[in-house]
Amino acid sequence: MKNTIKGGALALLTTLSAPVLAQMSDAERDAWALAQQQKAARAMRAGAAAAAAPSTPSTPTTTGESTAPTAPDDRRWMPDLGKLTATGGVIQVEGAGGGGLTPWALITGYGTRDSYGANAHYTYLSTQDYTLKSYGVAVGILDRIELSLNKQELYGSLAPLADLKISQDIVGIKLKLAGDAVYDQDRWLPQIAAGVMFKHNNGIGGLGAVTSVKQLGAASDAGIDYYLAATKLLLQESLLLNGTLRLTKANQMGLLGFGGDQRDRYQAMGEFSAAYLINRKLALGVEYRMKPRNLAADHEKDYYDAFLAWFPSKNLSMILAYVALGDITVYNPKRQRGVYLSLQAGF
Repeated sequence: MKNTIKGGALALLTTLSAPVLAQMSDAERDAWALAQQQKAARAMRAGAAAAAAPSTPSTPTTTGESTAPTAPDDRRWMPDLGKLTATGGVIQVEGAGGGGLTPWALITGYGTRDSYGANAHYTYLSTQDYTLKSYGVAVGILDRIELSLNKQELYGSLAPLADLKISQDIVGIKLKLAGDAVYDQDRWLPQIAAGVMFKHNNGIGGLGAVTSVKQLGAASDAGIDYYLAATKLLLQESLLLNGTLRLTKANQMGLLGFGGDQRDRYQAMGEFSAAYLINRKLALGVEYRMKPRNLAADHEKDYYDAFLAWFPSKNLSMILAYVALGDITVYNPKRQRGVYLSLQAGF
């Protein structure tokens, strides 16, 4: 094949150069032909080397010219951290993005609609008679979908519940439906999201023969919370407002089971938050959360708190709060108040 191409090229050159060759001597014609053969051989070797080299498509510029190929950019898989500080919210006590007690419509993490974000948290809540630990992870995808996995552990510290231990697992899904808390500053429409929390109570320890929340009157040890949240961020006023409507059967968030001997049906509970952004790194706020009253053994009361959230960077946040949880079971009939501390890391 190479010889055929070489011969064809020489034949074409000879034809085109015939008028000039006719005026040369025999020696000049022989020297000219040898020079053309050498040029053709060099061109063939250069072409073979170019064909053997790996090729990368060039990128056309706006003027139609091609630029030199570039190496793949691995940074495209990195989160962009494009959202404003604090606009991912924090992780609330059930694992969803929001305040301390209630989920907001914000999607966790700092990834924009072209990226993703994630958060891991550890929360410690202590009252006179109980300690609640909550820890887990949450992931925000394209600033539209949030997935969370959380575990809660409740411990007693005073007789007759000094050895009490209850735990439950929570899997959450949240979907942003409409609006944007940051970019819709010229519209009244808040950011709206719908969420679901799948909860499973793992039983009771430290109470002897009582090992299940059903023995306390709960109808079930598993349940689902459904909620719709609306969050409005007023940047000019440095104010965040949130309202959440939750359909639930959960007793004490599910730590005492779902439904009960007094009622076993879904009830609509309102949850409200307001936060003032002192600056880009500090927020001061309050929350109120209504609770159902399903159990004769638990005179459940509404929750409320006042919190201070600190965002030293987009990778770290800390929340300190004063929390009131009301009565928790008739065995320690007193209002439970205490301190809520949460440490969260993410991007």
